[in-house]
Amino acid sequence: MSKSLPEITPKAVVLGILLSIILAGANAYLGLFAGMTVSASIPAAVISMGVLRAFRNSNILENNIVQTAASAGESLAAGVIFTIPALVLMGVWNDFDYFEVAKIAAIGGVIGVLFTVPLRRALIVEAKLKYPEGVATAAVLQAGEESRSSDSKDQSGGLVTIGIAGVVGSIMKLCQQGLGMWHAAIEGAVVVRGSIFGLGTDLSPALISVGYIVGRNIGILVIAGGLISWVIAIPIYSAIHGFEGDPMDAAWKIWNSKIRYLGVGAMVVGGIWSLIKLAKPLYDGIHASLLTLKKSGSGTEAPLAERDFPINYVGMALAVLLIPVFLVYFNIVHHAGIAVLLAVVMMVFGFLFSAVAAYMAGMVGSSNNPISGVTIATILFSSLLLLLLLGENSDVGAPAAIMIGAVVCCAAAIGGDNLQDLKTGHIVGATPWKQQVMQIVGTVSAALILGLVLDILHTAYTIGSPTLSAPQATLMKSVADGVFTGNLPWTMVGFGAVIGIIIILIDIRQENMGSDFRVPILAVAVGIYLPIELTVPIFIGGMIAHLSEQSGATDMMKKRGLLMASGLITGEALMGILVAVPIFITANKDWWPQFAGLQFLGITFFLGTLAWLYKSVTK
Repeated sequence: MSKSLPEITPKAVVLGILLSIILAGANAYLGLFAGMTVSASIPAAVISMGVLRAFRNSNILENNIVQTAASAGESLAAGVIFTIPALVLMGVWNDFDYFEVAKIAAIGGVIGVLFTVPLRRALIVEAKLKYPEGVATAAVLQAGEESRSSDSKDQSGGLVTIGIAGVVGSIMKLCQQGLGMWHAAIEGAVVVRGSIFGLGTDLSPALISVGYIVGRNIGILVIAGGLISWVIAIPIYSAIHGFEGDPMDAAWKIWNSKIRYLGVGAMVVGGIWSLIKLAKPLYDGIHASLLTLKKSGSGTEAPLAERDFPINYVGMALAVLLIPVFLVYFNIVHHAGIAVLLAVVMMVFGFLFSAVAAYMAGMVGSSNNPISGVTIATILFSSLLLLLLLGENSDVGAPAAIMIGAVVCCAAAIGGDNLQDLKTGHIVGATPWKQQVMQIVGTVSAALILGLVLDILHTAYTIGSPTLSAPQATLMKSVADGVFTGNLPWTMVGFGAVIGIIIILIDIRQENMGSDFRVPILAVAVGIYLPIELTVPIFIGGMIAHLSEQSGATDMMKKRGLLMASGLITGEALMGILVAVPIFITANKDWWPQFAGLQFLGITFFLGTLAWLYKSVTK
């Protein structure tokens, strides 16, 4: 396929740039408002198919190129908004410096793309991870191609299935987020002998769909992490220290100020362990890339599907990028030696956590990737290093740690999402180096607009206010300031590290027993760190997938389930973006009319969607 179909065409490049800018701006607002962003690969693929159908000679590889560039914009937005607003919250900046934001975002994003070059072969070809959203995007692209090129009706429903599911997902998102008919989640707590036990679930069909795609095992591990926080840690803490006010509100306060740091500790241990385990496939991937380079130099061409961006160019580009990285840090610390050290630290952490993010994207998808968690780990290590170098009274220590975290966060966000895109390309027969080029195009395009978007939003709402609370950036600020003020909950971080070690030992035991049920630490750490309301629907979706397998579902039913899940994710993501557009344009959070008090309708929609998916994939 890739030998005969064009990929990088003028219309694909223009559309990819436009979608990258639009999705970056929309998701910047959503992330600052709601504390999370949505993966843009699937919605970008759907939009691309719709636009390119107007051109007679468009093809699936062009669609893939467009979604590759577009999703880079959304991912970069997450990397930027999770960290850079902390500089304003600290008072280091009074407003957002356009050129500084663009520089940090572009440097971090391009580094993330470059790190994906050896990671692609290691994690997609060798490790064969699931990459649920990458697989779902490929299914969307293939269904669109089938509907256009075949006269026969797709027995699984094809685009019809995706379309119906997309409408369901979009209606639910519009009613909940746009019109305010019901709360996004249902939750409650009980008090037993002074201990708070809280539980809840988000009424999101997209989260159900992600769980369906990742399957039972990961679903169980994610919910296990959530239960560690909400059924074990919070009850113990509340019983020992007591609480005031509403039990659920108290539980959230305890989780936010103390318990979520268990996830930080577990993630630090999990990140290190993942890199240890990834060392060989990463080495093999780099070695294979070098062999590919040698073959190309000798006149022997590698297959199109195995042609990455030349590894020597990657090395040179990373070396060149060290210069602007050094200048960024020098402008903060005003010490050349420390700036050089920070640049090296950033590169090490950038590769470390790009690998972790790419690995986790392969397990639980980009939307549930613990980017904020690995960034916290980076800021924690960087703050400790700077504390040692600069002392407790330094005014630049915390901001410098945030700057390191910002570049690393952008790199990790891009790295995780781009591996999803490269998985899509691997399935549909795309050329890796062409995707990597478009990843850079999409990244730079988004970097040029995000500074302006942040400044507009800050002017209209004041980032850090209840209107735009920027929860991740607020947490990054707390970690960096906490190290220099001594207020960081080290005990919780330590307990989290111990939990991580225990889980690793359990996984080693499962491996030695030859069990199919493995216990990857980062999947559990994600569950500890994420709100329980997100982990519950992922678990439910995973169990639906398991019940489908147990019922002896046919290949047609399995395909239908994947397309339905893809459609639900697509519909919710697209509507989430569309709901944000008028708010962004008008700078008026109350733009949409509100029809509150219909929670029963949201629950009914949610249960109906579950029943529909279950019935469609089980006999």
